[in-house]
Amino acid sequence: MPAIIDQVVAITGASSGIGEATARLLAARGAAVVLGARRTDRLDRLAADLRAAGGRAVTRATDVTRREDLERLVDLATSEYGRLDVLVGNAGIARTGPVADLDVAGWTQMIDVNLVGVLHGIAAALPVFRRQGHGHLVTTVSTSGLKIVPTQAVYAATKNAVRTLLEGLRQESTDGVLRTTAVSPGYVRTELADWIDNAEVREQVRQDMERLAIAPEAVARAIAFAIEQPEDVEIGEIVIRPTVQG
Repeated sequence: MPAIIDQVVAITGASSGIGEATARLLAARGAAVVLGARRTDRLDRLAADLRAAGGRAVTRATDVTRREDLERLVDLATSEYGRLDVLVGNAGIARTGPVADLDVAGWTQMIDVNLVGVLHGIAAALPVFRRQGHGHLVTTVSTSGLKIVPTQAVYAATKNAVRTLLEGLRQESTDGVLRTTAVSPGYVRTELADWIDNAEVREQVRQDMERLAIAPEAVARAIAFAIEQPEDVEIGEIVIRPTVQG
């Protein structure tokens, strides 16, 4: 796609799942990708694969709960490729379970990764976007924030907080410089269930994924669709779920 060729795209949570699929698709379409995640061994293997296929990719260890890590990721993009066109904020965890479990540590972790991590990305990227005169924030949210179900109350709250944040930022940014896109996937074949401590809930989520889930490449294509639009077109929100998901 011509609109993706030569774009510089940073991706958090890039070591697996939606982040990895997005990196592979965008690199194949000509983007330079800047990959961030905590699992650097996976990142390095992914970047090597992309470069072997003729793509451009660099990596940096990134924990989104650390603001300085997001700043370093953005700095890597600008130092390596001269600018940053898109930040895909994809890192997220799901420590789901009944509120009565009182998993305060899990709640805090989800808030720190799913919400504060997005804020750290905005804080790192927005000044660069303003200096350039253009930029795009694409953030993975969730259908869990659209249909509230038992065991996902706090997880859904973090995702809805991000949805609200992006809409507020959009309304503050109607000068044509910044675009924001919230991508809300339903069940996708990822490692998200691995974060769930409650064994019963974890097993149920895994069964649902096996029965319902779509491939992460489907979400990657939705992200690419938002990115490839002309700069005067903003895809504000995309909901993508299995056709059989209730």
